Amino acid sequence: MSSKGSTSTKKKPATEPAWEDATISEEGGVRYLHLGTPWVQGAMRVRKPHEIELEYVQRMMVWLLWRPLAGWRNAHAVQLGLGAGAITRFCHKKLRTRTTVVELNPTVIGVCRAWFHLPFDDERLTVLNQDAATYVDEPAHFGSVDALCVDLYDHDAASPVLDDDAFYAGCYRLLADDGVMTVNLFGRNASFDNSAARIAKVFGERVAQLKATKEGNTIVVAWKGKELPERDVLTARADTIERELGLPARKWVKLLGSLQI
Repeated sequence: MSSKGSTSTKKKPATEPAWEDATISEEGGVRYLHLGTPWVQGAMRVRKPHEIELEYVQRMMVWLLWRPLAGWRNAHAVQLGLGAGAITRFCHKKLRTRTTVVELNPTVIGVCRAWFHLPFDDERLTVLNQDAATYVDEPAHFGSVDALCVDLYDHDAASPVLDDDAFYAGCYRLLADDGVMTVNLFGRNASFDNSAARIAKVFGERVAQLKATKEGNTIVVAWKGKELPERDVLTARADTIERELGLPARKWVKLLGSLQI
């Protein structure tokens, strides 16, 4: 996340909603999403809308290493928090997986459809204007998610909006028996340590992290099922991901390590 100027896309209603209006800015061919502040909530390179622009968002795709690439084709990918729709667009267009995204703020959905190439719902894509806390608690969703991406910061990017033991337990229940979750944690401070500890409490030893980006985003990975594949297996899968999807997966293998709390 970084600091950029922004321009509001709509006027606030007379009654203040429980969210900040989505705003946009553009610089150097990159369009940015904000929530009424300079903090960047997502980005898209205008001429390459189906590529993932921000490094930390690319790293949230590290779950691809947990299976051979062909094993993700019939998977169900869920994003809690739409941002600028980068992961949603990538899963829908490039991976062609069944994709569900849950976003509480209706102005984010509207701006993403107008300015960030977010597709309308179809047989593979469902966009829900819903609280993620509600989604993770619905029994109909338990065990249905193969890849879960969690990025739920508010307009000030101070700490995750949903971050307690009950929420991460709900995420655990969502995952299929070999499902994987990635969580964006911003900053290296007490907030990070507390969030990481809550995830580890729920997932036990099935946790890892990628070293922080220069902006301060650390991606935590938690999963069900087997242990983390051996390094040579991860490297071979990373080669395939780079060749077929253009993501810097070999770097992910180098950055992947034990969770540091």
